[in-house]
Amino acid sequence: MAGWFEFFAAGLLFMASHLIPATPRLKGALVAALGQRGWVIAFSALSTGLLVWVILAAGRAPFVELWPQAGWMRWLVNIVMPLAVVLGSFGIGAPNPFAFEGRAAGFDPERPGIVGVARQPLLWALVLWSGAHLIVNGDLAHLILFGVFLTFSLAGMRAMEGRKRAQWGAEAFDRLAARSSGWPFQALLTGRWRPRVGPSLIRLGIAVVVWAGLWHLHAPIIGVSPLP
Repeated sequence: MAGWFEFFAAGLLFMASHLIPATPRLKGALVAALGQRGWVIAFSALSTGLLVWVILAAGRAPFVELWPQAGWMRWLVNIVMPLAVVLGSFGIGAPNPFAFEGRAAGFDPERPGIVGVARQPLLWALVLWSGAHLIVNGDLAHLILFGVFLTFSLAGMRAMEGRKRAQWGAEAFDRLAARSSGWPFQALLTGRWRPRVGPSLIRLGIAVVVWAGLWHLHAPIIGVSPLP
């Protein structure tokens, strides 16, 4: 079990860090001390650092193959990841009273922005990232890693929305969520929401830069090339 210690320690710390935004008093105190922007930057940096550590630790854990990797699996990851990065880039810091990474101030239910695409954009980004990487990495350590992230993200959506519905009441929740999407693009496909303006070019540019950074740094940091 010695070879698994770092992996489990990193995973536990990452999960523990996400109790912070789920604890209203602690999050409120940090937002009051750091400001909304400072809170987002600090928590994003902490999450990113711990995420990189747990991924590296999974790669250093004992290798136990469960299924072989096929070429189409890498293509799947490369198709899914740009969408995951876009969801994350637009979700962080955007007006969104439904998600822990968003801010309630400035949200207009008639013009929901990213909330029209998905009420939980960051969690959906994690679902796409973890689901695609779960398929392409067929060893025990990565099954645990990405399986936990996938389960955590899906359960987190349900818990967050249940908390908001209980906090606001069903009528207020439904009013604010009328033009939003529980599933990505649900409101657009059903006609409940039509975007009146195009996406933010700044956030889109950030998404491109982040995706390019992840692509180029994947091999030197993670040790595996993302090329199909």
